[in-house]
Amino acid sequence: MSEIVAARTPSYSRIELAAVTSRAQANLLGNIHGGEIVKLADSAAGVVAQRHSGGPAVTAALDEMAFLEPVRVGDIVRTYAQVNWVGSSSMEIGVRIETQPWDAATELRHVGSAYFVFVAIDGAGAARSVPALEPETDGDRRRMREAEIRRAHRLARRREIDAGRIS
Repeated sequence: MSEIVAARTPSYSRIELAAVTSRAQANLLGNIHGGEIVKLADSAAGVVAQRHSGGPAVTAALDEMAFLEPVRVGDIVRTYAQVNWVGSSSMEIGVRIETQPWDAATELRHVGSAYFVFVAIDGAGAARSVPALEPETDGDRRRMREAEIRRAHRLARRREIDAGRIS
């Protein structure tokens, strides 16, 4: 018998993670490799998905990753992540990425944004139900509406691709 869990708010599982970048993460241009930023964003999103769902959750898709500015060696990278939308077993987690030079406590730069889709899984690896999402603010409601648009686009793209493979 599955346990019914009350809806959860975005603030229930919202987190902030921070890390200091190093030369070992730099690309040939001397900036932090984009894959390092994706990895940090995925880690933050994973924590949020696990908290919201109350158990294991895995990355199903990286719907979008926008790099707005380079991240430099020595920057403090901060990720802010929260649930934007919830389905029956899947969740969209939005991640905002900011940097702060190690020697300038007040200068913050928005350097990227990402949208991850996670699926909650049980011990056998099968999808399991997740609590509904109860938005608290106008910003939460806006993020939910935008996530629904992204989901509709993902599903429409999949239908178009599948239809092209059948013919």
